[in-house]
Amino acid sequence: MTVPSVRYGDDRHDEEPSGPVRHGAGEAPVVVERRDGPHGEVVLRRRGAHYEIIANGCFLMDTADGRSERLLADAALAALPMDRPAPSVLIGGLGVGFSLARAAAEPRWGRITVVEREGAVIDWHRTGPLAAISGQALADARTDIVHADLVAYVHGPGPRYDALCLDIDNGPAWTVTDGNAGLYSPAGLAACRARLTPGGVLAVWSAQPSPAFEQALRNAGFAGVITEEITVARGVPDVVHLGICAA
Repeated sequence: MTVPSVRYGDDRHDEEPSGPVRHGAGEAPVVVERRDGPHGEVVLRRRGAHYEIIANGCFLMDTADGRSERLLADAALAALPMDRPAPSVLIGGLGVGFSLARAAAEPRWGRITVVEREGAVIDWHRTGPLAAISGQALADARTDIVHADLVAYVHGPGPRYDALCLDIDNGPAWTVTDGNAGLYSPAGLAACRARLTPGGVLAVWSAQPSPAFEQALRNAGFAGVITEEITVARGVPDVVHLGICAA
């Protein structure tokens, strides 16, 4: 077994990663921890009062805002029938924990499963600085953390969910690793449908709107396809793409 390389904060400043516009970009970031794992390098950085996660030089998310990550859970729940008791949700990607914390704060949700492929990210939530966001949610009896690759997880056998809330990339056209692209392909969307209950909701976070992905959802048999937007300080809005699995 290969042991991941871990390098803790050394007060060095990294070059700016590629990805969406960052909050507080004028402040110099400080590396808290960097780890070489099976999918490349993952870095946790502190920028002023906020934390950032960088994967293979690509900015993923930070703790400065979180409105669109919370919308991911809220919009999925709102799209489900009100009379559906204790709906289950799969959150794809733990990230900085906003989606999980939002789901756990909502008593209507039943089982909450989070699939995260980076052990470093899980550690930062369980014993690191991101526990301030997710600690209460992780202690919730409804919450289960699965250390696995989301693409493989949805293609494999397992339970169905009332909602899939996916946030492992910067969007369907802006993937962190090449292997993630299959999640948004016809086969990947078919696998997502197979893991949903009848009338279940697929919600996908993106750093920019994608009319092509909206059409891909329709082509994959999802109904009621809509896109909800969150305005950001600079650049195009963050969005959540939603589709309903046929009952």
